Amino acid sequence: MNTDVLVVGAGPTGLTLGIDLARRGVDALILERADELFPGSRGKGFQPRTMEVFDDLGVLDAIHAAGGTYPVCMIWRNGERVGEQHLFGPALTPSEDSPYNRQWMVPQWRTQEILAARLAELGGEVAFGQEVAGLDQDADGVTARLSSGGTVRARYLVAADGGRSAVRRALGVGMTGETVDPHPMLVADVRVAGLDRDNWHVFPPAGGVGLLTLCPLAGTEDFQLIAQFLDEDAEVDLSPDAVRKVVAERSHLAAEDVTEVRWATDFRPRAALADRFRAGRVFIAGDAAHVHSPAGGQGLNTSVQDAYNLGWKLGTVLAGDAPAALLDSYEEERRPVAAQMIELSTDVHHGKVQRGGATRQMGLGYRESPLTVETRASVAEGAVRAGDRAPDGRVGGVRLFDAFRGPHWTLLALGADAPAGVGAAVRVVHGQAHGAYGAGLFLVRPDGYVGWAGDTPDGLAAYLGRFGLTG
Repeated sequence: MNTDVLVVGAGPTGLTLGIDLARRGVDALILERADELFPGSRGKGFQPRTMEVFDDLGVLDAIHAAGGTYPVCMIWRNGERVGEQHLFGPALTPSEDSPYNRQWMVPQWRTQEILAARLAELGGEVAFGQEVAGLDQDADGVTARLSSGGTVRARYLVAADGGRSAVRRALGVGMTGETVDPHPMLVADVRVAGLDRDNWHVFPPAGGVGLLTLCPLAGTEDFQLIAQFLDEDAEVDLSPDAVRKVVAERSHLAAEDVTEVRWATDFRPRAALADRFRAGRVFIAGDAAHVHSPAGGQGLNTSVQDAYNLGWKLGTVLAGDAPAALLDSYEEERRPVAAQMIELSTDVHHGKVQRGGATRQMGLGYRESPLTVETRASVAEGAVRAGDRAPDGRVGGVRLFDAFRGPHWTLLALGADAPAGVGAAVRVVHGQAHGAYGAGLFLVRPDGYVGWAGDTPDGLAAYLGRFGLTG
C-alpha cells in the first residue's frame, strides 16, 4: 500500500488530522491497532478554542447535539448533600468574538464516532486491526512494517498512537516527565440507579478511603466514575464487582445500584513531554507527544490542536506550494504550547491554579513563530497581533468564522485596501475597522491564527509567496 500520509492511531488526534487532510485532497490512511474505536469516556471535555476548531472542520453541530454543559458539583458527606462547587467558576456569556465561550462535555467514545463519520463523509479511511511493528526512513519517505506482515509506504508518517507510542519508541525519541500524583486512579463508565443527573456527585475522602466522583456524561445514560486510592502500591481491580465495591464503600449507594459497568481502566496521573515532535519524515502528535494530568482538561484539547496545526502544513508541502522546511514549524509552534499546557494541568491538579481563563486555551498563539510577521510599529493594547488567534465577529455583513471555515487562507482588509496579486486560494473580506482587530490588513492562516499583519501591504506579497498564495 502507498499513501501520502500514514497516520498511526485513530484517536481524536489521528481522526482530526485525517479530516483536515481529506478536505485538502491529501491521500492519507489511518491505521488503528484495535479492532474498533476506543470505547470509553476518558477525555470528556472541550475547551472553547477546540470548539472553534470543530466549527471549521464541520463537526460542531454534531458535537453540540451529542453533549452538554458541565453540571455543578454536589458534595456529599455521610449520605447528605453538604454543598456545591462550580468547577469552572462563573459561566461566561458567549460574545461576538468568542461565540463558544464555555466548556462542553462529550464522552470520548462519542467524539470519536463523530470524527470518524466526518472522515468517512470526506472519503477518508481507517484500517482497523493494523499495528506498526517497525519503520524505516529514507530521503523520499517512510516504510512502515505491519505486525500482520505487510508494509505501507508513505511520504510522511504521523505518530498519534497514545502515551505509550510504539512509533515514538521505535524512533528512539525520549519523553521527559514526572509523576503528578502517586496515587492510583480508577476511571469507569457506569450506569447507576438512584442518583440524579443534574449534578456531578463528589464524595470526598473519608474513613480511610479515597475520593469518588460520579459525573453524568452528557448525551448518554452513563456516569463517569473516578476513584482515587490512598495506597500508592494498590493494584486496581477493574472487574465489575470491584467497581461496585468502590462505589458502595465510598458513598451512600449500594453495590447493586451500579447496574452496569461499561468500561474501566486505571492510571497514575503523570506529566511528560517528548524531547522532539519530529524525527525526519515522522511527526509525533497528541498523547504520543505530551501527557497531562486530567485535572486541567487540557490533554485532549491540546492533541486536537496539534493535528489542526500540522494538517495544513502537510497539505501545503505535499501540494508543492511551500518547501519542506515549513514542516519544521510544527515542532517550533506546538512543543512550547504543549509544555505550557502540561505545566497548567499540573498546577490545576495541585490546586495552584483554578480552572477558568487559561484553561479555555483562547489566549494561546504563535507570536514567536518563524511563520509570524507583524509589520506594524504600534498596536493598541488588547488588539489582535500577528500570531494571535483570529477572533470571530461581523465585517461587511460577513461572519468571520464563516469566512474562515475551510482549508483556505483569509485576508481581512479592515479600513484598508486589499492589494492586487492575492491568489485565488485566499479569500478576501473587506470592511471597516473592527473592534477586536482595529484597522489594517490581517492574513489569517488556515488554522485560524493571524500569520501576517500590517497597516499597509508592504511585505505582504513576499509573505504570500512563501506559501504559493500569490496570483
